Amino acid sequence: MSTAKKVYKRVTTKSLVEMKRNNRKIAMLTAYDYTMAKIIDNAGIDVILVGDSASNVMAGHETTLPITLDQMIYHASSVIRAVERCLVVVDLPFGSYQGNSRNALESAIRIMKESGAHSIKIEGGKEISESITRILSAGIPVMGHLGLTPQSIYKFGTYSVRAKEDEEAEKLKEDAKLLEELGCFALVLEKVPAKLAKEVAESISIPVIGIGAGGGVDGQVLVTHDMLGMNHEFSPRFLRRYLDLYSEMDGALKNYINDVKSGDFPNDEEQY
Repeated sequence: MSTAKKVYKRVTTKSLVEMKRNNRKIAMLTAYDYTMAKIIDNAGIDVILVGDSASNVMAGHETTLPITLDQMIYHASSVIRAVERCLVVVDLPFGSYQGNSRNALESAIRIMKESGAHSIKIEGGKEISESITRILSAGIPVMGHLGLTPQSIYKFGTYSVRAKEDEEAEKLKEDAKLLEELGCFALVLEKVPAKLAKEVAESISIPVIGIGAGGGVDGQVLVTHDMLGMNHEFSPRFLRRYLDLYSEMDGALKNYINDVKSGDFPNDEEQY
């Protein structure tokens, strides 16, 4: 079997680098619980991200900032118990690494030890390079994240596309190369112009996974609840809905309610 057609029994950080080298796109989705992670892993996904987006999706917060390290470990542990094949990446939440590299290392170690996760993801470039170096020195794989970094939403003041201006675009390119040099195994680019994302992906050897960053990168990531149409209120330009699960679930729930109230459920075959 050729490398280009290789089927991975277990996806690792090395697998992702091989996939980029052989022009094979990387498919990545979020998961925060056992049941969803089991379905996604069985479908053949390459990477599951236990994202701090759990703050929005699972807890209903407006931003990703409120979720705690303990909560991230809980979600990651639930996902890990379901996974047999894919690589699991866990976000370091806001406040667990900024401005203190020792705290960053302790946070990353807690995630790895207490959840059994395979790697962590961290937002930022040069300003967090010390934290990344310290985490990597402990043998913990790190995925970077540039462009729109939701943990800095109050600094940006908007979720609009990043790096449209030359100065910010240059910084993003410099940060991407720095993350590669530091030893990150992959990089997420969020909501940046497609042309810039393609340029970054071609300029570094590590995989670049985009969300709202066009098709010129090495892979894509979406929030599972968004792509399945469970969240019908969120409709960014980059989102493709593969199901309208909100409507499907709404219909099923109403049928159940009607069957209970009418006495149709349970019938004779659905009781002991």
